[in-house]
Amino acid sequence: MKHYAIIVAGGSGTRFGSNIPKQFLPLCGRPVLMHTIERFLLCPDTEVVVVLPELQQDYWRELCHQYEFSAPHSVVSGGDSRFQSVKNALLSLTLTEADIVAVHDGVRPLVSTSLILNTYKTAEQCGAAIPATAVTDSVRQIGADGQSVALERASLRAVQTPQTFKAMELLRAYDVPFEPFFTDDASVYEHAGGKVTLVEGETTNIKITHPIDITIAEHIINNNE
Repeated sequence: MKHYAIIVAGGSGTRFGSNIPKQFLPLCGRPVLMHTIERFLLCPDTEVVVVLPELQQDYWRELCHQYEFSAPHSVVSGGDSRFQSVKNALLSLTLTEADIVAVHDGVRPLVSTSLILNTYKTAEQCGAAIPATAVTDSVRQIGADGQSVALERASLRAVQTPQTFKAMELLRAYDVPFEPFFTDDASVYEHAGGKVTLVEGETTNIKITHPIDITIAEHIINNNE
């Protein structure tokens, strides 16, 4: 059995308001993506595959040289969508029925080793493991008429990554055309008939989306050190 980590890093930085893609922004002196890769390499016997747009790969190699980053990983070209990017990565691997694969956002650089290992263990036992946290804000759903209704937040969860699966089951699930309701890997897996198991996520497992998130991430890293 092998453990794989597919790290999807195809962001453009548009929502962040930067000309530099979010995965390459500096976090405590090094690009965000380097932190993310290292988190998975702390887990024993894990092979890391990074998915990047072809146009960003030369820049990534320059950054690796600049920062003397030699952590072992391979790079796969992304597609026109996250769905196609993950599919490309899965097809690049030589998988067996025993293997487990985690799919993670390249801009979630603070995921803990314990959470990663918990998703691997749970996926091995149950088929799929999805980290999620309780929703603390009040939530409303907007209908087609523009009106909104309050939802019971106790029954809701905010989903994170890594989303982790028995690898061959996920590969078979991706052997379909893209659908708009494929918002993450779990939705693709469920469409194929798979059942997901939720595991407890982490409030510190934040996704770098806005400039304030870099400040928060640096604060968390500095406090942990």
